[in-house]
Amino acid sequence: MPTASRASAGLTAGVAAYGLWGVFPLYFPLLEPAGPVEIIAHRVVWSLVFCLLTLVVARSWRQFTQLWRQPRTLGLLGVAAVFLAVNWTVYVYGVNSGQVVDASLGYFINPLVTVLLAVVFLHERLRPVQWAALALGTVAVLVIALGHGTVPWIAVVLAVTFGLYALIKSRVGRHVEAAPGLAAETALLTPLAAAYWAWLAWQGTSTFGASGGWHAAALASAGPVTAVPLLLFSAAARRLPLSVVGLIQYLTPVLQFAIGVAVLDEEMSGARWTGFALVWVALVVLVVDGTWHRRTAVLEARAAREIAGA
Repeated sequence: MPTASRASAGLTAGVAAYGLWGVFPLYFPLLEPAGPVEIIAHRVVWSLVFCLLTLVVARSWRQFTQLWRQPRTLGLLGVAAVFLAVNWTVYVYGVNSGQVVDASLGYFINPLVTVLLAVVFLHERLRPVQWAALALGTVAVLVIALGHGTVPWIAVVLAVTFGLYALIKSRVGRHVEAAPGLAAETALLTPLAAAYWAWLAWQGTSTFGASGGWHAAALASAGPVTAVPLLLFSAAARRLPLSVVGLIQYLTPVLQFAIGVAVLDEEMSGARWTGFALVWVALVVLVVDGTWHRRTAVLEARAAREIAGA
């Protein structure tokens, strides 16, 4: 594929992926009266079914089977799956309990948490501007917590769990494509999901089938709804520079925030507006600093090549 067409396809896939994630607050309420854990159990099982079908169609079955002969990689995917399951559960709880704005805050502060995790686990050294962005993000959370008398725990848990998930995936992502990786993660979670299904059925509290055929179909739709954005994201990541993907990612929390405020009419106090404003300033600082240093690195590398070729 020509470079321009490749970039265009990557941009389309990236916008589609983050756009779909952004409108999830309108989707998960459709799955009620199922509770968050039941929704996640269905999300896990039907995602596995969808991914396995995708592997068959794409003829990528071999990589999936090879993963089960790589204990270290499988172990990392297992840990990643736990963080992903916690992230999914807290997110669905936040959306279906009327806390979409807090959920959006989690994905706004996620880039800041990712930078912090790079310091803690990868021993990366931050520039002063990056430390300033982290400080602003911390102050933002404190402002919201003091204004409401409670820490926005949904935002914190979402940011930390997704940051840890991304950290682990970055260690195995170069060797494992999206569909086989997600299939392995959901396969590892499926025994727990199936056990929860069985427990709900034994208790007589399962909503699958008990709330009508349309509701059962809606729960089953959680599989493709989960997998398709991940596959689109993988396509975008392979075709676009990381800097572009990093900018597109803000589409998700922007859409979630807009839905929470404009569609679901969630309360925005002065403390919340102040906290969000501080987070947005921190993100602008982080993006501008990163863009500047990447551009400087490119120019320095180009100058070095010219000198070497002279």
